[in-house]
Amino acid sequence: METQHGTATQRGAGLGATIRAWRERLSPSAAGLPSGRARRATGLRREELAERAGLSVDYVVRLEQGRATHPSAQVVASLADALRLTRPERDHLHRMAGLAPANDEPVPDRVPPGVHRLLNRLGDAAVAVFAADWQLIHWNPGWAALLGDPAATPPELRNFARERFPVGSGHGRVTRWPVLEENRDRSDLAIVSDLRRASGRFPHDARLNELIRVLTAGNRTFARLWASGTVAAHREDHKTVEHPAVGHVEVDCDVLTDGDSELKIVILTASPGSTDEDRLRLAMSADSDSRPTPSL
Repeated sequence: METQHGTATQRGAGLGATIRAWRERLSPSAAGLPSGRARRATGLRREELAERAGLSVDYVVRLEQGRATHPSAQVVASLADALRLTRPERDHLHRMAGLAPANDEPVPDRVPPGVHRLLNRLGDAAVAVFAADWQLIHWNPGWAALLGDPAATPPELRNFARERFPVGSGHGRVTRWPVLEENRDRSDLAIVSDLRRASGRFPHDARLNELIRVLTAGNRTFARLWASGTVAAHREDHKTVEHPAVGHVEVDCDVLTDGDSELKIVILTASPGSTDEDRLRLAMSADSDSRPTPSL
């Protein structure tokens, strides 16, 4: 029932906690089970998951407690079906179980030359590059002009997740001006889901693991969303920037991912021919002395 790939000690707890989070979020009705009888919890019981996956209850308990750390591909597939996982969540489960190659290297902080060339061609957009853990590693003059120059923030605090889910007084700062969103809850979940995805790709990265530990312990919203177990990549959003010189600027936010490095290229643009496009240009011209920062 088990294979022998990967490191058990670090992976076991994360695998078990993730399986439990997925089990507890799946309602009996969504799993095709009768929901008429009284229940203390909204999610599936362990025995119900075991039955749906064709496993023993004892094995499900050992998985969730981190005592079983090498489930086979067949077991993982059965669990994914029973838990009704999405494709990104299935991929994440395979990585957590050691059935897909995990990256033993740290989260990359280098912007490849080809990406640099792409960024240099986006002069009419506000662009920033984040590492897989949402650490800001590069931005162009348009980003500094529209959102405020992050250079005033110490490098170790230039983390969008820390800014979004503050802990005490040491939270990160990537933007200086207020940014409003149409669906803050959805965007928060997207960031947390993206971090969980990164944790499967870079399970041994100390900076990423410390970030997750700090945010889980110190921010209730992050802890609640992390407990949901959702895995996804942050792709697009719509934001309104409260710029001190030009007023409200509505922009579309698109997030591109650079291959295995999981670098996130965040591009803010305004609708062509709109008043917001004019305001975006004014914001950029108002801070024309800004210069691109080098990659770390």
